[in-house]
Amino acid sequence: MANITAKMVAELREMTGLGMMECKKALVETDGDIKKAEELMRVKSGNKASKMAGRTAAEGVVVVAISDDKKSGVIVEINCETDFVAKDEGFVKFTNDIANALVIDTNATIETVGEVKLSSGETLEESRKAIIAKLGENMNVRRFTRYSTDGVLASYLHGAKIGVIVDLNGADEAFGRDIAMHIAASKPKALDASGVDAELIETERRVAAERAKEAGKPADMVEKIVEGTVNKFLKEVTLLSQVFIKADDGKQTVEQLLKAKSATINGFTLYVVGEGIEKKVVDYAAEVAAAAKV
Repeated sequence: MANITAKMVAELREMTGLGMMECKKALVETDGDIKKAEELMRVKSGNKASKMAGRTAAEGVVVVAISDDKKSGVIVEINCETDFVAKDEGFVKFTNDIANALVIDTNATIETVGEVKLSSGETLEESRKAIIAKLGENMNVRRFTRYSTDGVLASYLHGAKIGVIVDLNGADEAFGRDIAMHIAASKPKALDASGVDAELIETERRVAAERAKEAGKPADMVEKIVEGTVNKFLKEVTLLSQVFIKADDGKQTVEQLLKAKSATINGFTLYVVGEGIEKKVVDYAAEVAAAAKV
């Protein structure tokens, strides 16, 4: 039997939002496997009980830069340690310089990004070290996605924490911005079902099956329930199947809207600052109490 530590229980509680005893029980049942324990708790408590992993847990900004002809562009996430620095004028200028440089340097990769030349003539790495020395915080380019299209690129930024770039054909920039805004609000995982991670689908399938069994559904009904649940999940997380947030009738899907406009979406990227990064939570009260005992 696995040793269930307080740290494991706390981590699962943070992931699910459920009670400590419930989390400990789930960990015991799954022999300390946190991922399986979360899945088990979803089965027993429902989707609404799960806050899911991948929550925002680091500071920084998302920046988008698009060329004047709307044919080339990039979306970039740059991280720092605190929200205070993320709002600093010097840091903001640094991040915009990075995005603009990455539109021009089409050969840069995340591994070679430090060698990119900024408009100042400095390399990105030289500029990064200088601003770190000035602001006293570590910072880095976490990820970026570059686009080149025969259509049009559009974007939307929700503050500096959520950013979207979208590649469309048969649409103007204003329409593209509406689509980008929808993506920022609805957070689809893919354009259509073919782009959804197979592991996510399999997880939904397992959870639905276990719920149906625990509800006492007969075996011949379980598969139908599972398929219905998975289909509903795919409609919720795929862009084309989602109801457009600005639909007048509250029913028109993004796919129907595109058809009416004779437009198509070639692709999109959604970044949320810090998504998937675990930030260390400091218990200052505990630190003070520990210091007092020294």
